[in-house]
Amino acid sequence: MKLLSSLRHALPLASLALLPTPALAHLGYPDTTSVTVRRGHPEDMFVGATFGAVISRDSGKTWSWICPEAMSYGGWRPETFLWQPDGTLLAATGAALIRSHDSGCTWTVHDYFKSQGLWPMGLASPSSNPSRLWVTTGRSASPNGVFRSDDGGETFTPSLRSDTAVFTAVKVAPSDPRRLYVSGGTATGQRIYRSDDEGEHWEEIPHPFPEYSEGSRPYDLFVLRVADTDPDRLWARVSWQGWTYILESTDGGRTFRSVLHPEGQDRDAIDEYLMGMEVSPDGNTLWAATPTRLFRVRAGESRATLLPLPDGNACAQREGDVLYVCGASRVHDWALATTADEGQTYTPILNLPDTRPPVCPAGTPTHDVCRPRWPQFAPTIEADPTLPDETGDGGTVDGGTDAGTSDGGPTQPEPPAPPKKGCSSAGGLLPAAAFLLLSTLRRSRRRNPPEN
Repeated sequence: MKLLSSLRHALPLASLALLPTPALAHLGYPDTTSVTVRRGHPEDMFVGATFGAVISRDSGKTWSWICPEAMSYGGWRPETFLWQPDGTLLAATGAALIRSHDSGCTWTVHDYFKSQGLWPMGLASPSSNPSRLWVTTGRSASPNGVFRSDDGGETFTPSLRSDTAVFTAVKVAPSDPRRLYVSGGTATGQRIYRSDDEGEHWEEIPHPFPEYSEGSRPYDLFVLRVADTDPDRLWARVSWQGWTYILESTDGGRTFRSVLHPEGQDRDAIDEYLMGMEVSPDGNTLWAATPTRLFRVRAGESRATLLPLPDGNACAQREGDVLYVCGASRVHDWALATTADEGQTYTPILNLPDTRPPVCPAGTPTHDVCRPRWPQFAPTIEADPTLPDETGDGGTVDGGTDAGTSDGGPTQPEPPAPPKKGCSSAGGLLPAAAFLLLSTLRRSRRRNPPEN
């Protein structure tokens, strides 16, 4: 039985190896990586994945595929997306700002950043003012900045500039949209940049992290969340000596303390890179995801709790009072679920084998590029490879008036080549890959101890 199970999980990977060359950047298990709910339209959900994305316009009853080749991001996979009330989808990939005005059928690269050789890494927009966008750039050995848009991303102006800093992420305080936090680093150490007036003025707060600095410097500081009701409370992650630490500040980013760390009794459990986190509405429960598992920490607890599921893939994202969690269909028959009891039980809403072919209109990249790939891709997620016959308008998006329009046609600009060296290059993408390798080796050593 174990052999049959192993073969069942290996066959999709073998099929994946037969895909055209561009898809080879997505080797590994097909998994979900993020979930985004359209603001004001909870029935619309967009799930990022290692194989592009899947989208639902009916509260998760049906899901259709969007292939990465149609999304204009090349080898850079967005960590998160932003879906605005007007239907615009955006993502900062680390190499470009990509956007779609037609529910993912047509994607374009924003020319403002491309034309200046800027690499967008962070993206934020206050829910109280969706037309306001903030974008950070993080190209090493290059000028970078924090950029503001007041027209939904059509035009941008610089709010903060630096010839020496890499700006990794930006967050807006939900309870006070004037309060902004930007994380980053320079050659001399990590920084938090704070504004109390919507970017008119910035305060630079150095963070030496002396408790982690013996023999090497911490790097890749990312601000992750700001509390719903307290603009002075925020969370970040930092990397040091092959480990990641989740930090909390209660004084507006001036000081941080570690709240989730692979030390002491937690080291045996947290042996993988901590990729992302989420917090409860009151800020007193925290979930942190590794590439395969999800941990929970409640206020006052001395250690993290490893949740029984998910196993094999993990992410956590809260939308209002609903906590969405990524999982692995190959292990427990769901790739996305919700939980109402902090991760003890789950209600599945996406199982990858139920995914359908793209449903965009003919003439859009998602239709013309992705549909021919479906028969070859579908077996990798154990979905039906049959392409349904197109009738009438050739397939339409099930959505609202925002579906089916184009923001620039099917041309797919190439993003800039990834940086080749430097710890802060690509905003932690290279360190993340190294962490994944280290995590794999650690797990292998623990599960297969050397013989005496």
